[in-house]
Amino acid sequence: MNLSVTAAIAYGMLALIGGIIGYFQANSQVSLLSGVVSGLLLFVAAYLQLQGQTWGLILATVVTAALVVFFALRLVRTRKFMPAGLMTILGMLSLVVLLNQMVAPK
Repeated sequence: MNLSVTAAIAYGMLALIGGIIGYFQANSQVSLLSGVVSGLLLFVAAYLQLQGQTWGLILATVVTAALVVFFALRLVRTRKFMPAGLMTILGMLSLVVLLNQMVAPK
């Protein structure tokens, strides 16, 4: 298992758990739905990478990039570090790992 699979699983878990916490703390069904969908997409992307499918890495990169943009905009709007700042920083770290794997020589 390479680092990009680990990054996709870890960020997927954060998105999933964050959506569940958002639902219970703020009764936000949007947080629950978006957390579950993005988390599951990242889990699927990790599984596809493990199966040798190159588009699994692309899927993980696209989902992670979308989440980074979403949380960065939320951070600018709310100026609250939790959860937007944390998810932005961890998402950028995951994105660096994913992009590095994408451009690394095979």
